[in-house]
Amino acid sequence: MARAAAGLRPLPVPGLGLVLLGGLLLRGGAAAGAGAEPCQAPRQWEGRTVTYEHGTGRNTRAAVSYDGPNQRLRVLEERKALIPCKKFFEYIFLYKDAVMFQIEQVTKLCSKVALTEPWDPYDIPANSTYEDQYYIGGPGDKIMVQEWSDRKPARKLESWVGVYTVTDCYPVQETYTKNYSVTTSTRFFDLQLGIADPSVFTPPSTCQTAQLRKMEGEC
Repeated sequence: MARAAAGLRPLPVPGLGLVLLGGLLLRGGAAAGAGAEPCQAPRQWEGRTVTYEHGTGRNTRAAVSYDGPNQRLRVLEERKALIPCKKFFEYIFLYKDAVMFQIEQVTKLCSKVALTEPWDPYDIPANSTYEDQYYIGGPGDKIMVQEWSDRKPARKLESWVGVYTVTDCYPVQETYTKNYSVTTSTRFFDLQLGIADPSVFTPPSTCQTAQLRKMEGEC
């Protein structure tokens, strides 16, 4: 499961994951559903994400470093094009310290904001509900994934749906819903195990004089 903190972060009714992911080749849900257990997702990795905010229609691309054991997350927004009046940030989430640093990439201006939400790892919670199993991609490059949610028998809709690979339990996509509306969908790709440079979780020196309010992303 993932978080939607800072609008990142961070998939909804049965079958929606198929529409969002596309490229459906085969389904194996009926056979795999009996006795299916959540796999154990990698606890440290680096990769890239695209988070779509359904309320604003905005896509945010980022490089991500994920450190589950130490409850740390670093998100570096990617500059794919020149967008007038758009600021790009680096976010360092330190959940054990309950603090988030937001660094403007050009000026290095820093904000320090308290984290009020608990650590929510990228994984499949043990009490998740199995939804489906299927291939994504086409002939020759298909990948089998499983879809899990927090749906319970007493509730028809889910507030979280996660799609993870069957072989290595890598996250593929996660979606959150709130008040029956999809809020964010996050896709994961180019994942590599481990943290190449642990210093990415160390805030820059400008954060020693950080302001105590979050910066806006527009001019």
